[in-house]
Amino acid sequence: MILTAATFGLTYGLSAPLIALELSDAGYSETLIGANSAMYAIGVLLVAPALPALLKRLGFGRLAKGALLLAGGLFAIFPAVPLLWLWFPLRVVLGAASETMFVVSEAWLNQITSETNRGRTVAIYVTALSAGTALGPAILTLVGREEALAFVIGAALALAACLVLQVGRPEEALPESAANEGPWRFLRLVPVAVAAAALNAALESAGLSLLPLYAIALGWPEQSATFLLTILLCGSILLQLPIGWLGDRMNRRLLVVVLATISAAGAVAWPAALAHAWLAYPLLFVWGGAFVGIYTTTIAVLGDRYKGGELVSVYALLSVAWGFGALAGPLIGGMAMEISPHGLPIFAAITCGLFAFFAGFDKTESRKII
Repeated sequence: MILTAATFGLTYGLSAPLIALELSDAGYSETLIGANSAMYAIGVLLVAPALPALLKRLGFGRLAKGALLLAGGLFAIFPAVPLLWLWFPLRVVLGAASETMFVVSEAWLNQITSETNRGRTVAIYVTALSAGTALGPAILTLVGREEALAFVIGAALALAACLVLQVGRPEEALPESAANEGPWRFLRLVPVAVAAAALNAALESAGLSLLPLYAIALGWPEQSATFLLTILLCGSILLQLPIGWLGDRMNRRLLVVVLATISAAGAVAWPAALAHAWLAYPLLFVWGGAFVGIYTTTIAVLGDRYKGGELVSVYALLSVAWGFGALAGPLIGGMAMEISPHGLPIFAAITCGLFAFFAGFDKTESRKII
């Protein structure tokens, strides 16, 4: 199950920069590349409502293996399709397969993990997911895009995860019933959390697709530009533990505002920092940790405030916010890059700054949310 989560991260972290670079070489504009990246989010939004019924019909094991097989098959199909406009519907299906892997593996793991081991197990799970996402750009950096080798590796790893799941035969469990309360009633109670989910998705999806293109435009070689994503993702993995430790020792609402302010200031510094590798690497490492820390801290507060069915409904609402953020982020980021050569960092700085202002002045009662 943990390998399934890592494969979800891999499909996301590898497909975003790989497909963006292929489309760029074919002469597509940044706006169209952003639109293609947004197809992933459409797949998420389409499949999410159907997952409870699919889980009830197929169970965790069959649905997880089906999603892994589908993702592996899609990686193999992409380089074989000569008409690049067909990559748009293929990206929709890839988004649906990846979302299925994520939801099924997380729900399944929570079902069969005991209370005494849950914290440690979930920590391993989240680390595997983030590491899988970071592995995607690393693979692209190592093997490049010659002869579709990166696509083949992605397909092979997805199929290997399916084989491990089949041989390992983890304990099957009945899916938990969906919460009876609709998620929409929580919109007025958790506005900061909803905004954090949308912000995280928008900049993550835009950055994975467009950061290498931005660096290439500034004169970076393609492999070095792709490696910047790995540096950013390593920061998002390694800095979450100290950020969590800090959140246990100070006001979490204040920490969210501080992290958003650091993210906005860091994005402003991107153009100057990317002129020198020795500045770019540490800046993106810290920026990745601070930016992802916004969502991590918000989720920690939600776990404090809500339990059981209410928490399930809140997460359902955040999933919808994530889908819309992932849909809008690449589109806006791509258009911003066409308007200005530094459109991507400008977009990141404005959105993080607006979020910091909103989180700082939000009047939602502290007993309900941050």
